[in-house]
Amino acid sequence: MRIRILYHDHCFDGAASAAFFSRFMEGAFHPGAEFAFTGMAHKASQLFEPELFDGDENAIVDFKYSSDPHLTWWFDHHQSAFLTPEDAEHFRQDRSGKKMYDPSFKSCTGFIRAVAEQKWGFVAPDLDQLVYWANIIDGAQYPDAKTAVELGAPAMKLTLVIEGSKGSAMVQNIIRWMRHRTLEEILAEPEVQQLFQVLYKRHIDSVEMIRSRARNEDGVIYFDLTGYDLEGYNKFIPYYLFPDSTYTVSVSPSSFRTKVSVGSNPWAPHEPKHNLASICERYGGGGHPRVGAISFEPGALDKARTVAAEITQELKS
Repeated sequence: MRIRILYHDHCFDGAASAAFFSRFMEGAFHPGAEFAFTGMAHKASQLFEPELFDGDENAIVDFKYSSDPHLTWWFDHHQSAFLTPEDAEHFRQDRSGKKMYDPSFKSCTGFIRAVAEQKWGFVAPDLDQLVYWANIIDGAQYPDAKTAVELGAPAMKLTLVIEGSKGSAMVQNIIRWMRHRTLEEILAEPEVQQLFQVLYKRHIDSVEMIRSRARNEDGVIYFDLTGYDLEGYNKFIPYYLFPDSTYTVSVSPSSFRTKVSVGSNPWAPHEPKHNLASICERYGGGGHPRVGAISFEPGALDKARTVAAEITQELKS
């Protein structure tokens, strides 16, 4: 039995979801199954090619829905879970009982654990630490911005490695370790430590980089990272630098897309009023009510900057 799992790549919750789901499959349905993992990234032309679903069973976790007939399992918790109205209707018509959606969960990992226990009686107490940190990290449940940026806990250090590593090989190694090992043990792996040291220096540099580029007007932080070799950044840095802000809008080019990120300050002095996923959906993106993003083609800087300016103006008003 070969099970293909498509997961949200370079995301702690995506990796943890893949790890927990594979344990669930192994423990409740297919002992001894072989697992193959595929990291998925949000792109301007989001497609699920048929060849992605090459397993005896195929699953998507912490990522958008596909109506491909070979998809057997799906778990997601994002507001923007469907690429098209047709996909949403396809999901509503599904009678397999194996495609699950609930945007009320802080993490997809926590969602999978809850459903696996409630519907199939599967429990994995040794993964409680993994679920706990998936909820903290994906739900932005840190006590303050300082904690989120200074990366004291092993889970937060591991998040830096997951988000900052090139390609999917390291993330998939971590997924396989997450299935049976503690986060402390994974972080102690020499190859993880080596990469962490490099990425931590870049993380510290990125704080100063954002400080030099960002401006805060009417509670909205805006910055453009064009020209920097930075595939991603800690999304709490802006609130660490500007604690009185409410929202962040940024433009960041990478090798496979030009990204507009939109976020809200979990510790804002004033409660955020806008649904950021809904705003991003108008431009072909999506996310959660408190954090969202839009992906454009690589090199589409003018378009991204125009959209970022429009959203910044809307959030200011």
